[in-house]
Amino acid sequence: MRVPKQLSAETERRIDALFTHGQRDDVARLLRVECGNNLPLLEKFDAVQLERVQFAAPKLSEGSIQKLHDAVRLAQEDWRDLLVSAGFANDVNAHNHWFPEKDAG
Repeated sequence: MRVPKQLSAETERRIDALFTHGQRDDVARLLRVECGNNLPLLEKFDAVQLERVQFAAPKLSEGSIQKLHDAVRLAQEDWRDLLVSAGFANDVNAHNHWFPEKDAG
């Protein structure tokens, strides 16, 4: 399995907007390792191609680490269910229009 060495810049921006400074490295690692190329049919995707799934998990988390873990578990069961839950299933570009409110610092 190929794991991207980094997340896309847009994925990082969304992590920065949702999570505290102290959480960001753990969130990035979780998305890179557990919610990326390890998912079925996404093995060869690069960081930008993974954005749709990797935006969905933080969106559902609402900035909560526990909710993020729940979203990642959902992705591991069936990442299409994650896309449905996040509202990203019916439009392949919907994720590009989502940006979280700046709650965390």
